[in-house]
This record gives sequence, C-alpha cells and structure tokens, in this order.
Amino acid sequence: MDDSSGDTGGLPFGAAAPLEASLALDGDGSRIAQARHLVAAFLGKAKDHCGISIAVATVEIAQLIVSELVTNARKYAPGPALLQLRIHGPMLHVELWDSSPVIPAHDAPDPERIGRHGLEIVTALAHAVTMEHTPLGKRIIAVLALNPATA
Repeated sequence: MDDSSGDTGGLPFGAAAPLEASLALDGDGSRIAQARHLVAAFLGKAKDHCGISIAVATVEIAQLIVSELVTNARKYAPGPALLQLRIHGPMLHVELWDSSPVIPAHDAPDPERIGRHGLEIVTALAHAVTMEHTPLGKRIIAVLALNPATA
C-alpha cells in the first residue's frame, strides 16, 4: 500500500519524503470499494504511525471524493486508471489518472437532474481541484485539508 521506500527522492537530508499510496484500477467495479479502503487505511496509518492530525470527517470526505473520481473514470475512460494519495504538509492530494483525454465539464447545478453530480460533489468538498491533460489521458487532482480546524 505505501509506495515510499525511505529514499528522500532528492530532498535535503533530514527532510521526510511525502507519504504516498497508490492503486491501479481497471474496469472491475470492486475497485471502487478497494479505493475507499485504501483511503481509510492510508489515512489511518498516517494518523497512528506518523502522528499526523487527521479529522474523522476528512477520512469520510476523502472516501467520497475517491468514490466519485473512480466511478467517473470507470464510466467514461476506456482503459486503466491510477489512484494516488499523497500527504504534503497539512494537505491530502488525491490524484486520479485515467486514459480519457476529455476534461470533465461542470454542469449547471440542477437539483432535479438525476446523475452527473460527481464533479459537483468533488469540487464542493475539496479545497482545490485541478484537471490537466497528460500524454495518455488526463489527471484530476483534488486537494483537501487533513484537519480543517488547524489548516
């Protein structure tokens, strides 16, 4: 689960490498549940073993963001996807790369619309959301505070 190897990756001596975890995703719907479990385990490890202050609500919000991103990748991208979680200081970066080059567009809010609320949810819950093209698709990055009370 934790991809960090102890190598600081060029960081100055004494600087800690960011905590990271990733999960390769395919078309199997069970990956949504695995992605949610990865978030809980990753944040639990950061809290218990690294002493990082993480609000309980942050775990739930991160799981919802991951569910929405993975669901959209499964629904709209024809190939594999990769979920990466990183902690940088007081923030959690949730990155989802998928093979579709189409950057999702925000639909106008419509409480009567059934479905297509995923990006609305992610944008409403995250501190920041960025979307960018990559050579083989796109990457969506949602950033949220680990402990909103102290961020």
